[in-house]
Amino acid sequence: MSSSNKKVVLGTFIGTTIEWYDFFLYGTASALIFGRLFFPSFDPVTGTLLSFATFGVAFVARPLGGIIFGHFGDRIGRKPMLVITLVTMGVGTGLIGLLPGYDTIGVAAPLLLVALRIVQGIAVGGEYGGAVLMAVEHAGDRKRGFFGSWVQAGSPAGLILSNVAFLAVSSLPDEQLFTWGWRLPFLLSFVLVVVGLIIRMTLDESPQFEAVKKQQGTEKAPLLTVLVHHWPTVLLTAGAYISAGVTVYGAAVFSLNYASTEVGFSRTEALMLITLGQILAFVAIPIFGNLADRVGVRKVFVWGVVGMGLLAFPWLWLLNTGSFGIALLGYCLLFIPYSANYGSMATFFANVYDTRVGYSGFSLGYQLGTVLGSGFAPIIAAQLLASTGTVDSVGGYMVVAALVSLISAAFLGRDRSAVNGSVTAVESAAGTRTGGD
Repeated sequence: MSSSNKKVVLGTFIGTTIEWYDFFLYGTASALIFGRLFFPSFDPVTGTLLSFATFGVAFVARPLGGIIFGHFGDRIGRKPMLVITLVTMGVGTGLIGLLPGYDTIGVAAPLLLVALRIVQGIAVGGEYGGAVLMAVEHAGDRKRGFFGSWVQAGSPAGLILSNVAFLAVSSLPDEQLFTWGWRLPFLLSFVLVVVGLIIRMTLDESPQFEAVKKQQGTEKAPLLTVLVHHWPTVLLTAGAYISAGVTVYGAAVFSLNYASTEVGFSRTEALMLITLGQILAFVAIPIFGNLADRVGVRKVFVWGVVGMGLLAFPWLWLLNTGSFGIALLGYCLLFIPYSANYGSMATFFANVYDTRVGYSGFSLGYQLGTVLGSGFAPIIAAQLLASTGTVDSVGGYMVVAALVSLISAAFLGRDRSAVNGSVTAVESAAGTRTGGD
């Protein structure tokens, strides 16, 4: 790997880690803090559901971010969009840490919270596709899976950092935690965004994008081209993502509240379970990315979906034992197939779109998937638990999500001869392939 490519991998990983730190921070706070602070006039269950609902609002905004930044990313370039989205996310997250609560400004508090959550959604919706393409389009023929996996590794890294930040303040007495302690992890974002900005400003633009821009020119209306010519691929991309979203947000957000209020774990223990499981995912994702380069990204992706479906119920059963060690085993088992699926996902999805519309197509398909599979997973899981009285209903939800993703993945990219390994002249000149099976 050249020094330039190492810088790209490191830069996209660190920037994406910071983005996901900001994004997951809200998820942790929605499970532990926001129901009481911003919705205190409701009973605890309703307050938690409303808090999870504000968490899901960002996912509705994410396709909008994908559309806006995807358009300019395909017209101008990947790098400028990554700089803008990082700053937008960091400032929005920091401002959440400055918000007064419901007791101070009344209904304006949750309204401002929702507004800033929408800002987060737009930012991450525009960032992810660009980060993946920046990494994958710098890779050679044999390293696309590995390069793409490091962007994916930013997700567990960001979740780990956000959980560690909350672990540092969760031991405070409730009076201090709910007044000023919870704000500290959000305010840290102001510092992190400066670090990420410095790193991203040093990256080179995607050579594959530059080659296509020079030889073919950019697409004038990439979103329109995607909607007219690639809409089946967009829908299949969304469907293929759903299982990973339901799994990780069920395990990282819903279970945080469930484990600490229903099973009997403390807030600190629940955070530790998720954090340790995500440490495993962080290590495993690049390993599966490297494996995908050897055996095929589709195969690794599908194996991961099957594993998530099969382990949904065992994970919940092990969590319900109330034993920290046994519950941790459940999280580790679940996050192994998740790591296979998520580690190969970036390259699999990037492979099925033409470079000229890659940012728009990838972002729209992926972000639609997050609306269906991630944004409302915690509230759907919480509602299933409340309405059925058994967490097995959540396991059934995860299995159905896996079936949807399995069917979608079976067809995704099959209509492109490039998926079988052919290389367009322009992409060949840039040193990359569009294949992926």
